[in-house]
Amino acid sequence: MTRCRGLLPLMAILAWLGLTGLVQAHPHVFVSARAEILYAPDGSVRALKHIWSFDEAYSAFITQGLDKNGDGKLTPDELAELAKINIESLPDVGFFTVAKANGRPQEFGQPSDAGLVFENKILTLTFILPLKAPATANRSFGIEIGDPTYFVAFDIADAQDAVITRDAPKGCVVRIARPPKLDAATQQRLSQEDITATPDMSGYQVTTRALVACP
Repeated sequence: MTRCRGLLPLMAILAWLGLTGLVQAHPHVFVSARAEILYAPDGSVRALKHIWSFDEAYSAFITQGLDKNGDGKLTPDELAELAKINIESLPDVGFFTVAKANGRPQEFGQPSDAGLVFENKILTLTFILPLKAPATANRSFGIEIGDPTYFVAFDIADAQDAVITRDAPKGCVVRIARPPKLDAATQQRLSQEDITATPDMSGYQVTTRALVACP
């Protein structure tokens, strides 16, 4: 690898581990996530906006050496290359996102408007993930956010605005289904055993689902 450790993105790590079969079924990175479902004027879903805040330990690790002017602050300009690397790596892990319109899986286009902000020791990645084709005439639109292998633990904020709509047709309602919390014994077992991750994480539900239902 030619990049320094501070520029080694989470998504590239995941892609490499996934290809070599080294991912284990317990989290190494924790993400507090929010999402916005963006609608077009004609009522179709055009894109998702992701806002992901990484845990303090990973934030410190991944930003090492990026304070180029040594002023003790990380600016968006200093984080721009890291944001670019992460966005370029996202397709390798399926954007940690699944979208369905009326039950039909949707494909994504190229992400855009990527940016990183470092505040209060937390690194936050924001980007727009467009649908390859707008989801039109949909009475229901669902998304699933998370890493099925559980290498990254996505925690959708426990708030009414954790997943929201922008410019949705009148009467649309968002419902969120969070995965059950793993008990202490299960978390301990997963942290100690050498369990190779599988798409369903050996039967554990570790992704959050949100459904927009429209009249």
